[in-house]
Amino acid sequence: MEYKVRYFDYPAQFRNFREKYLEIFDNTLSAGKMILQEDVECFESNLAKFVDSKYAIGVGSGTGALLLSLMACGIGLGDEVITVSHTFVATVEVIKLLGAIPVLVDIDDSHNMDIDLVEEVITERTKAIIPVHLNGRICNKMEKLQEIAYKYNLMIIEDAAQALGASYKGKKAGTFGITGCFSFYPAKILGAFGDAGAIVTNDENIARKLKALRNHGREGAEIICWGFNCRLDNIQAAILNYKLELIPQWIKRRREIAKIYQEELSEISELRLPPAPTNGGDHYDVFQNYEIEAERRDELIQYLKSKGIEVMLPWGGKAVHQFKALGLDHYKLPRTEKFFEKAIMLPMYPELKDEEVKYITQTIKDFYARNKN
Repeated sequence: MEYKVRYFDYPAQFRNFREKYLEIFDNTLSAGKMILQEDVECFESNLAKFVDSKYAIGVGSGTGALLLSLMACGIGLGDEVITVSHTFVATVEVIKLLGAIPVLVDIDDSHNMDIDLVEEVITERTKAIIPVHLNGRICNKMEKLQEIAYKYNLMIIEDAAQALGASYKGKKAGTFGITGCFSFYPAKILGAFGDAGAIVTNDENIARKLKALRNHGREGAEIICWGFNCRLDNIQAAILNYKLELIPQWIKRRREIAKIYQEELSEISELRLPPAPTNGGDHYDVFQNYEIEAERRDELIQYLKSKGIEVMLPWGGKAVHQFKALGLDHYKLPRTEKFFEKAIMLPMYPELKDEEVKYITQTIKDFYARNKN
């Protein structure tokens, strides 16, 4: 169907910067610079500066970033890794692919990992923790998680796929652990024209391992370990390097849109909104997504669709442990499960116009006004 407001509008972003993108394609392809050339190195340097880390390693996807991080940290058969079920399947998938055991904990009010539940599930087999910073908000109590990791000699690998540019108490997403993993899937705050990702770290030895792992275990002419083909394409790096310059203005616009949602929807008792964007407090949120909880969620979705508004259920409306084929349905995570009964994501991208956002909010107001008990 034709939507008045799309959930994400890829063509709009391309149109806005078309000439620059075509120039980058032309320059890169004309020079024949395809794999691990200076565009990759330049992007890695600029990303490290943006995130406030010593090293950045470009890889083929956010999933690759997580997998290689676990490998570089020595995670393997029988090791336990603590994470959450409210995440994209990739977070848990990479643990299983290495023969390790995912240990899932519930979420808190922020929809992220409840750090207070972590210590009680640690065993002698626990080796790492993967906090997931969803929707552009860093997990609460990251300093407590760092203390727990230090106490039990565990590694923190941050899934910061949705949190580039976010900060907590002045510290950027991706810099709380041994590595931070980013996705540059096209719909992300910093999106490539295909799959791409990166890992940041302050550990020189880990950075060296990651560079080898992404490129078949190669270090110069030597092969120093078994590895993968998980390289960041040069042309994607060139595009990302340009887009990185635009991130501050795109984040500013996302926060403006979030403010409109907050102002227009905060009086609806049937909705639970994410924290409003503020210029103070511990969190600086970048609003990768605008995820709310809604009473009569499914009816609301149908109503919005009938009015030409495209919305999304997070990951098809299920947490990872709710997909029976994955064999994790023995976990009982009441807050996560309750959340997925009500979760809905509204359009959120810089090209959204104020009038489109207000059309969305007015349509939601109309639905609840018409459906009062």
